[in-house]
Amino acid sequence: MRIVVGRVGRPHGIRGEVVIGVRTDEPDLRFAVGATLDVSRGEDSADAGRLTIASVRWHSGQLLVSFAGITDRTAAAELTGSWLSVDSGQLPELEDPDEFRDHELIGLSVRTSAGEPVGVVTDVLHYGQDLLVVQRADGAQGECLVPFVKAIVPEVDVRAGVLVIDPPPGLLDPAQAQ
Repeated sequence: MRIVVGRVGRPHGIRGEVVIGVRTDEPDLRFAVGATLDVSRGEDSADAGRLTIASVRWHSGQLLVSFAGITDRTAAAELTGSWLSVDSGQLPELEDPDEFRDHELIGLSVRTSAGEPVGVVTDVLHYGQDLLVVQRADGAQGECLVPFVKAIVPEVDVRAGVLVIDPPPGLLDPAQAQ
């Protein structure tokens, strides 16, 4: 599975550097000098090639990267809008058993602690609180957002493909809210 780690923004300067829109919690690992990244024009499109990172630096809160073979502003500008990704098999195992990457959660079947089917995780949103987007099993109720906290999500079994929730009143059915 392809994991998007960044998006190439505008060129910076005249020597081929570009601003990277970081899409990973591990920018120092993904954007290390010598690392190779797959590049594509669309987030879901096939790879258009590979780029090797030649230099990396932070400037005014932005990640600036130059790639091997991209030595001027014109060549860098051609990369604008490209997506940078890695294969999920390249990612190291997480040390914390209660930590998950988004792609591990997407597709998990969701059920309540009482065993009732709820739906399937379709996305993970990262705002002030991580939220699981769950497409409801019955279809008629659309999606629901589940805060990804231990009190509400007591069990995640990636190998079994199941996520168990203990929803407070009103989370799954707003009519039951108190």
